[in-house]
Amino acid sequence: MSNLLVQNIKHTNNTTAQTIDTSGRTTALLNNDTTYRSDSGAVTQNMVQGLAKSFIRCPQNGASITSSFNITSLTDVSAGRTTVIIANNMANANYSVAECTDENINQSWCDDIATGQYDHDTYTGSGYLDIGKMSQTFGDLA
Repeated sequence: MSNLLVQNIKHTNNTTAQTIDTSGRTTALLNNDTTYRSDSGAVTQNMVQGLAKSFIRCPQNGASITSSFNITSLTDVSAGRTTVIIANNMANANYSVAECTDENINQSWCDDIATGQYDHDTYTGSGYLDIGKMSQTFGDLA
């Protein structure tokens, strides 16, 4: 069996494309146009655009964060109404927000979408209600 011992894999223009640290972990730099092939190899997909740029899960109290990625904070505006603050802004306000709740409720939606934040609201049909919420953003980062 042969071994290839390297720390960096470089392009001929001398830019590092992949690094291997002392524990054997690999770090690869992916550009915003990096693609991958589907399982059958028939189509390619842009890897960077397909990744969630942020996510958040908050409990029923609406004032704390259970788990998150690329989220700075959560503002409890009022019962059933929260504002999610994104750490690294989106490129514009045309990104997608996927959302859901922990419970069956009449209405749940995201609005007031801006590059650095959005509101996530839950409504029973007769009033706003604090329940567990989850949301993710997809689109281009600034």
